[in-house]
Formats: sequence, C-alpha cells, structure tokens
Amino acid sequence: MSAQYYVSPEQLMKDRADFARKGIARGRAVIVASCAEGIALIAENPSGSLHKIGEIYDRIAFAAVGKYNEFESLRQAGVRYADTRGYSYARQDVTGRGLASVYAQSLGAVFTAEAKPFEVELAVVELGASPDEDTLFSLNFDGSIAEQPGLIIMGGDTPALRTAWSEAWGEKSLPQASAAAVIRAAAAVLPGVGEGTSGAPLLEVAVLERINSQGTHRHFRRLDTGTIASILTSGE
Repeated sequence: MSAQYYVSPEQLMKDRADFARKGIARGRAVIVASCAEGIALIAENPSGSLHKIGEIYDRIAFAAVGKYNEFESLRQAGVRYADTRGYSYARQDVTGRGLASVYAQSLGAVFTAEAKPFEVELAVVELGASPDEDTLFSLNFDGSIAEQPGLIIMGGDTPALRTAWSEAWGEKSLPQASAAAVIRAAAAVLPGVGEGTSGAPLLEVAVLERINSQGTHRHFRRLDTGTIASILTSGE
C-alpha cells in the first residue's frame, strides 16, 4: 500500500493562492474610479462580445479580471440575487455592500473547499449621490473584501499599473475630474492601449451616471467604440 503524501494546511493554502495569482496576472487589467459624473469602469478588452464590465442592478455595476467563464458565472449569480431581493423586498434593499458580501462568501467557500480556486478578482461598485458617497469594493480570489477610496486597479502587473497611474494623474483630485479625463488617463496607463483613436477598439468602457438621462431606474451606460475614440482624442 502506497503512503499518502502529507501537505500542511498552510502550504495547501499558499499553493492555491499562488495558482490563482498567476492566473489573474495573465489577464488584462481593469481600472474603476469615481468621478464627477459617476463611476467610470475601464477595461483593456479587445473582444466586442465577451464583457468584463456589466450592470447588476439600478445603481450597481460589476467588473472582473481573470478567467471569463468563472467571473461570468459570478456576474449572472449576482444579477439573480439582486433581482430576487429587489422583488421580494424593495429596490432600495439591493446594495453593493450586500452583493459584495455574497460574492465574498462564495469565493471563500470555493477557495477553501474546492480542488481549484477561482482565478478571478472582482469589483462591485454602487453609485452615490456624490463622489464621496460612492462605494467601491474589491474582492480577491480567496473571498477577502476591501472597500476602496474611489479607485480600484485589478489584473496584469498591478503594482506597475498603480505606479503609472500615480505618475499620470499627479496631484489632481480624482472625484472632481470628468469621466472623460479618467478614461483618457486609464487608456494611457493600460498596457497595449495608449492614447489616440487606435486604442479605442482595445477598450471596454462603461459609466454609472449620477444624473439619470434614461428615464428609468438604470444608471449604467456602455460606451461604443466611436464614443471612446472621440473621448481619447478630445481635450478638457
């Protein structure tokens, strides 16, 4: 009878974490930031049909990096959770904090109990009446959750992206900036995109708009390639 290998719980968790981090680092990055008009979500994504950014509910949006099939299943589960809670109680009872907590529980359960962890990082954002009232939550593959002060950068070489963002943004105040300025800064920072119209097809961009021009509960607006190109070539 062959002897079974023993692996300590600490080593097992470390191996799972390293595996997930490597998978996420291979993905293209996402930048989410509060701004004057709302919350801008910008992803490096050359695909026109496989979205990394999506609407969850009235004032709540979702962004992700990592394996598409894994974060898409989480996005769909979030939509079902929000629809069910909004129907059972009231639309105001669907919050970004509640959804982020549900995602954290799901990711944590997979990380500790399943053979392979999810190779994903998530952002769940909820629009407020002002930039100070926006709530941005980042979630890691292991279920850890953190509320971020107006900016989330995920995927790729995150430390390098944060450094490049700080250099590009300088001392400007992010909450007072326009969505267009944030989109241009993100395009300049994201590797493989750059400034100018040539980068527009490589970007996926959406905005949770503070002023609702759609006449419905919805605040989520996805920008087409032409609009993104116009923003990238325009000035303040």
